[in-house]
Amino acid sequence: MENVILQTSNIVKSYRHFKALDNISIKLEAGHIYGFIGANGAGKTTLMRILTGLSFPTDGIYSLFGKENHGKMQDVRRRIGSTIEEPALYPEFSAYRNLEIQRILLGNPDKSVCDELLKLLDLYVVRNKKVKEFSMGMKQRLGIALALVGKPELLILDEPVNGLDPKNISALRMLLKKLNEERGITIFISSHILNELYLLATDYIIIHEGKIIESLSHEQLEAKCENYVKVCTDNLPQCVTVIEKELNVFDYKVMDDHTLHIYAFTEEPQRISQALTQNNIVVGELSVCGQSLEEYFLSVTGGGRDV
Repeated sequence: MENVILQTSNIVKSYRHFKALDNISIKLEAGHIYGFIGANGAGKTTLMRILTGLSFPTDGIYSLFGKENHGKMQDVRRRIGSTIEEPALYPEFSAYRNLEIQRILLGNPDKSVCDELLKLLDLYVVRNKKVKEFSMGMKQRLGIALALVGKPELLILDEPVNGLDPKNISALRMLLKKLNEERGITIFISSHILNELYLLATDYIIIHEGKIIESLSHEQLEAKCENYVKVCTDNLPQCVTVIEKELNVFDYKVMDDHTLHIYAFTEEPQRISQALTQNNIVVGELSVCGQSLEEYFLSVTGGGRDV
C-alpha cells in the first residue's frame, strides 16, 4: 500500500435527487500517469474538485498519501498541484506576480522557482505582462505553472489543453512526460483529446454517468483495442452466414446494416476475401483496422461523442 498515493472508497456526490458521483472507488499509484475519460457531465470535474478540497462528498471516504479526509488534509494537499476548470489567476497582475503570490501562499522559500517555471512553460518573455492581456492558451500554461510552484508529488489537471493549439498541446505532453519521468510526479489528467491521452497516459480510468465503468493499464488497453478485419457489403446477412459456416468464426460484431468487424484472420485477411468471393458476395471494402482510444471509449459507454 506504500505505493498508493490516492484512494477513494464509494464516493457519492448528490445534488438533491441527482447523483453526480455514484460509489466511486479508484486507486492511484505513485509514478503513473492516469488519463481520466468521460463525457461532459460524467463526473470528472466533480471528483477532481472533491480531491482538491473545492467540494465535499455526500458520502464515502478518500485518502491522500495515506491520510483520510477527516484528518489533517490541508497539510497533505500541499503535496498536490492542480488546475480545475479555469485557472485561478489575478488578471491585473503580471505572470511573474501571480507565481510569486502562489509561492508565498504555499511557503516555498525557493525564489528562483517562478522564473524557472516561466521558462519551462514558455512564458518568460511575457513574465511582466498583465494576465488580462493573455490568450486562453497562455492562461492555461500559466495555470499549469501555478500548479507546479509547490513542487507537487501529485498533479491533478482538468482539461489542461483547452485553448492550446496543436504545437502547444504536443509541447505540454512532452513536459508532462518529463515531469513524470524525471521528477516522479504522478499525474491525474482529463482531456477531450483522447488521442493525446493515448500518447501520454500509462493508465486509464473511464467514468460514465457518475460511475467508474473500467480502469485499465495502457498495455491492457492495447490488448483490448485489438486488430480486426473490416468488411463492408450490401449483403450482410449472407456475409455473416459464410463467416460462421465456412470459416468457423463467431468472434465478430455487426456495426451497422453494411459493416462487419471480424476479430479473426487479421494476419490472413485474404482467407476472408476468398470465402466471400467464392460465395458471390460483393465486398465494397475489406481492410485490417485497429480501435483507437476514442473508438474503445465509445464501445464501452454505448456511443456518444461528447467527450
